[in-house]
Amino acid sequence: MYCTHSTDAETEAEGHKGTHSPRATRHPALAPRSPAYPSPAGPLTRQIFIKPLQDPRRHRGARRGAAGGGCPGPRRPAGVRSARTDAAVAVAVAVAVAVAMAQENAAFSPGAEEPPRRRGRQRYVEKDGRCNVQHGNVRETYRYLTDLFTTLVDLQWRLSLLFFVLAYALTWLFFGAIWWLIAYGRGDLEHLEDTAWTPCVNNLNGFVAAFLFSIETETTIGYGHRVITDQCPEGIVLLLLQAILGSMVNAFMVGCMFVKISQPNKRAATLVFSSHAVVSLRDGRLCLMFRVGDLRSSHIVEASIRAKLIRSRQTLEGEFIPLHQTDLSVGFDTGDDRLFLVSPLVISHEIDAASPFWEASRRALERDDFEIVVILEGMVEATGMTCQARSSYLVDEVLWGHRFTSVLTLEDGFYEVDYASFHETFEVPTPSCSARELAEAAARLDAHLYWSIPSRLDEKVEEEGAGEGAGGEAGADKEQNGCLPPPESESKV
Repeated sequence: MYCTHSTDAETEAEGHKGTHSPRATRHPALAPRSPAYPSPAGPLTRQIFIKPLQDPRRHRGARRGAAGGGCPGPRRPAGVRSARTDAAVAVAVAVAVAVAMAQENAAFSPGAEEPPRRRGRQRYVEKDGRCNVQHGNVRETYRYLTDLFTTLVDLQWRLSLLFFVLAYALTWLFFGAIWWLIAYGRGDLEHLEDTAWTPCVNNLNGFVAAFLFSIETETTIGYGHRVITDQCPEGIVLLLLQAILGSMVNAFMVGCMFVKISQPNKRAATLVFSSHAVVSLRDGRLCLMFRVGDLRSSHIVEASIRAKLIRSRQTLEGEFIPLHQTDLSVGFDTGDDRLFLVSPLVISHEIDAASPFWEASRRALERDDFEIVVILEGMVEATGMTCQARSSYLVDEVLWGHRFTSVLTLEDGFYEVDYASFHETFEVPTPSCSARELAEAAARLDAHLYWSIPSRLDEKVEEEGAGEGAGGEAGADKEQNGCLPPPESESKV
């Protein structure tokens, strides 16, 4: 008995005869490109080619025949295969092709744009002006003791009060112990009932009495019950030392507390910055602006403003600088950075060729990662001490195409500031291009007007000269006024 084995090519040829073969029911996207199936439009559309599905039953039969050496058994003709199987294969192919084409076209179509990236950034300076920097692994801590006064002033209030109390208490205890040792060494404590004995300090009968005498001496209270006698030279020397050292402790501690109380940090709390910065046009040029104000009636003397741009930078040699600082001009050359801060002022940074935002469009600005730190300095009018207020703006706090709402109104005989609208902004028409592109467009427009307007004026002058006559008096007057060019003979001469 002979067995006949059909090859894959023969099986595929037989499949063409059936009405339900995979080739007859496959998706048009799998068919060869022809006028009936034109290529998808668009230069970036990718062509997808999927290998035609084959019936796994053929391979199972072929494997059984090769393994057993016998006939794989009766095979169903391709034309009479199950219509349900072919329909399921066709639906699966159609769904796979549709999903793949949709993903590819969405990723490579010219109109598809990547959404702007929003990367979180850690603030370098908080909105309230506090610098978000902590110093760690400081090994040379002895340097803090070389400037003890500044160290005490910079301490927190609870630590300053604790040090204040300990400074006086330890001084009183130290000198009280010395007074008790003098009384104990001279034998005054053993002759308390002896009226003929002259002690170093009258009525000093123990350590508590010595401690109280130390307090009375250093604070100059002078109750009069305990008093030093002239028969104790060592007590006189100790009294001088305690008086001098007590005065030094008073000067040092009272000075520290006074400076700490009078620090102008709280004055900076009444200097406010707008919650957002804006970018809009001023006199035809893009400007970055923010607003500052003073809530107190007493003014800041010699107020000045400056701004810094902080972002990462990599040098040509490959060095990475995580917090590179760049100055933003807010009128240093023109003196606009010197403020008369009586009412809220809008500080403007003109985005010119020297600005780091010269080539930044709206989309590029939204995708950038930076922080703008603004610093307001001045002297407090009441104390004359220098005050500094700080704030910062991240990328998402810079509004493109906005302008600040006016807060100043004219009332009956005075100006009124409405701080309820201090942080409010409103949208204004602003181009989304960069300042460089805007300047180039303005330059092209100026060049066009420069060459077009004189030519039109010349045509108008020639028409007027022709109407009045070449030899008329009006024509001669215009020649004298320079509206018409002189004759060739005169011009040559």
